[in-house]
Amino acid sequence: KVLIDVPRSDLAEELAQSETKIQVLQDTLQQVLDRREEERQSRQLLELYLEALKTEDSILSKVAEPEAAPRKEMDVVDTGTSSTDTSATTALSDQVLAALKEKPAPELCLDSQDLELVLKEDAAALASALGWDKQKAGALQEACDQELSKRLKQVQTLHSLRSTCKGKKMFP
Repeated sequence: KVLIDVPRSDLAEELAQSETKIQVLQDTLQQVLDRREEERQSRQLLELYLEALKTEDSILSKVAEPEAAPRKEMDVVDTGTSSTDTSATTALSDQVLAALKEKPAPELCLDSQDLELVLKEDAAALASALGWDKQKAGALQEACDQELSKRLKQVQTLHSLRSTCKGKKMFP
């Protein structure tokens, strides 16, 4: 760092080298410092990522039971039934509905696509499918919305960090 900060002409005179060679030397030293800083930041980010994985794994192991059955998706067909029918049709799979009913924090067990499907679902239809009241179904949708927002923020943060790291590589 000291060699980079020394005026080029003074360093050239002290080392008996041309200013061009000194400029190359200082640029190389700056690149080494930049690379070390990027490596340090990468290690910190990796440590944070690994810590987040451990936390997520511990939460999921407490909340979720491993599902042995393969995931089944179901198509929804409009049968023309009225909304007063107690067995409302939803676009959610049986597995998702089971997770919503049985898990204490189902929003942590679902992938992002399933969270989006829960949010798109009509609250009354969701309540009917789960056998819950509309208020409880609404609270579930709110929890799913918060979890999905948190995940999207994490993705945006990672993209921002990547673009920041790429931007630093462009500058000497």
